[in-house]
Amino acid sequence: MKHLPNILTLGNLFCGCIAISFIIGAQNFTTSFDINTYVEVPAVEQPYIGSLFIFLAAVLDMLDGAAARALKIHSPIGKDLDSLADVVSFGVAPAMILFKMLWAAYMAIPEAMDTNLLLTAPAFLIACFAALRLAKFNQSSDEQKNYFIGMPTPAVGLFVATFPLMQWQNPLFIWFYKPWLLYAVIALLCWLMVSNIRFFKLLPEKWNMKNVSPRILLIAGSAAAIPLLGWGASLVAMGLYLVLSVMFKPQS
Repeated sequence: MKHLPNILTLGNLFCGCIAISFIIGAQNFTTSFDINTYVEVPAVEQPYIGSLFIFLAAVLDMLDGAAARALKIHSPIGKDLDSLADVVSFGVAPAMILFKMLWAAYMAIPEAMDTNLLLTAPAFLIACFAALRLAKFNQSSDEQKNYFIGMPTPAVGLFVATFPLMQWQNPLFIWFYKPWLLYAVIALLCWLMVSNIRFFKLLPEKWNMKNVSPRILLIAGSAAAIPLLGWGASLVAMGLYLVLSVMFKPQS
């Protein structure tokens, strides 16, 4: 049983690698560049499967921590292994999604015949800042009992993972395929990961009304948006997470 947390962490890493393979293998991330014109694209389901594997990686990421606490197993190797797995599953895999989305956005331009890959390179800043965020966390994790300094990498990874699912569920989300908008999203997420904003943890260290209130508001607001927006509710959830963290300023 002592190896269970590390096995779950490796499962997280394994799912991240599978997600990357599906995302790379996808020929496109959209079935239509024009809402009024449907375009058949081979293997269009692959990015959605990749997104689901990122979600599965997140489940395993939560389970490895829970297993370590339940079994009272803590080791430097497990801590470093968890960070390495998170870089892949919530850094590299989401970066690949944004890379493909940028490519699709530039190819949507009527006169486009090909896309300069340097124009899509900013997507990989997500992986770079995720690695930096996790390195900083490993140095200061003992101080962060009730909050994270900077947006947690899994939250960023899951947020990006919903992008292909939004478009799969509703073609109207084709408006998201704008280079300037994707660049803005990349810049914002990178900044949030290394910012000094204190983001509350979903499970509080102390159960009292002050700590529980922002979590209830986050869950209630996100749940209310699901019937209207489906996967697009992730936009509401991310906005609420940022606003509520700033408003309530979680303390140790």
